[in-house]
Amino acid sequence: MTAPLAGGRAARRQTLRHIRQGRSPAVPLLLAAWAGAVGVLWLWWHNTQSIPGINSLLLNAGRITGLLAGYLTALVVLQMARVPALERRVGSDRVSRWHAMSGRYTLCLVVAHVFLTMWAYSLQAGKSLGDIVHQMSETINQLPDMGKAAIGTGSLVLIGLTSINGIRRRLPYDMWYHVHLLTYAAVFLTFWHQIAVGNDFAVESAAKKCWYLLYGAVTTLVVWYRILTPVWLNLRHHLRVEAVIEEAPGIVSVLISGNKLHRLGAEAGQFFRWRFLTPGMRFSSHPYSLSAIPRPDLLRITVKGVGAHSARLRELRPGVRVWAEGPYGSLTAARRSKEKVLLIAGGVGITPIRTLFETLPGAAGDIALLYRASSTGDLALWDELQQIASERGARLMYEVNGPKGERPNISAEFLTLKIPDIANHDIFMCGPPGFAQSVYEALRGAGVSARRIHQERFDL
Repeated sequence: MTAPLAGGRAARRQTLRHIRQGRSPAVPLLLAAWAGAVGVLWLWWHNTQSIPGINSLLLNAGRITGLLAGYLTALVVLQMARVPALERRVGSDRVSRWHAMSGRYTLCLVVAHVFLTMWAYSLQAGKSLGDIVHQMSETINQLPDMGKAAIGTGSLVLIGLTSINGIRRRLPYDMWYHVHLLTYAAVFLTFWHQIAVGNDFAVESAAKKCWYLLYGAVTTLVVWYRILTPVWLNLRHHLRVEAVIEEAPGIVSVLISGNKLHRLGAEAGQFFRWRFLTPGMRFSSHPYSLSAIPRPDLLRITVKGVGAHSARLRELRPGVRVWAEGPYGSLTAARRSKEKVLLIAGGVGITPIRTLFETLPGAAGDIALLYRASSTGDLALWDELQQIASERGARLMYEVNGPKGERPNISAEFLTLKIPDIANHDIFMCGPPGFAQSVYEALRGAGVSARRIHQERFDL
């Protein structure tokens, strides 16, 4: 399938238009987020005249943790909205790390808010700390929208528990994914009690308007990018499975046909979330990178069967309808800052690297690719890579296990021997987490700056 899927010089010209130098937007975004948190703290301080005793102290601690939890909840949902400015420029993996970190802080603040507030209410009613559960029941029955808030809080706790690494690894991906979608319902249920019983919003009409504006803006982004944009994409492009081709043991390519696919806006190195509308797979949505430049009528993904969903891709039949969301990801030419580039792939991580290998502009000798696999038989898309290297004058290398299964040592010394001027290269890397971490450490040991090591992870 190399010839009809190759982009050649036209693809490299297209990629060149996306290369843009500039600072990452992460810093201003983080500053904006911290500025919002400072604004929330100021709102609490402005409405707090004094803290005369232990009961007032607990109530104010409950207020401030509740305000911060409400603010962070909006940011957590924003990080799930698949906003292109975040996904493409900051990176899906980085946004995922922000989401995970913000989610942990939010859950801690929510639990602290409930505990501190109920403790304060118990003291007001002349009860002991042990009566918190009874006080919670009374509060839910007496105050408006507290029943919905209790259900939403319980949902947030469930989501937090399933996101603990040890638990998440034991859950099927689809179960974890669908439990995680409860976040939207939980946020909706907990929002209303903030407005109904929050003292700060009762005395500050401007604060209430800002809160509505914040949540309204986040809701608009979620609806636009998580619902309307994917619906428009799929109605416009009519994606269907064209064929399934075995590339290497356990690795298949899925060819997907459609209309005007070159107008999807996908760049080399990006991925989509794919849902195959066939029994047993229609409720599963998984991220897979494009392994070839989009053609007007054809896309290709190349996947290794490491889980239930990916293993079933080889069973797909031509004509099966496909639902796609994307493109996502920032492992693209836009990150490039040097003339020379080293691409490093581990296993099926070759898929986004192969598209970059074909399209990144460069003179002969500027582009090199190092491919790590268990054996030569596991070097998926190898014929295509050889053809690209030959046409471009690029360097193609591979490392596989020894005859007794011993793994090659990709160390700083090894990389420096292969690429003597490696410190002057941009590095694009994709592979399993353990492989990526060890290679990252080797690259740093070889003198490569961290800001020139570009990778994207899908295990977050």
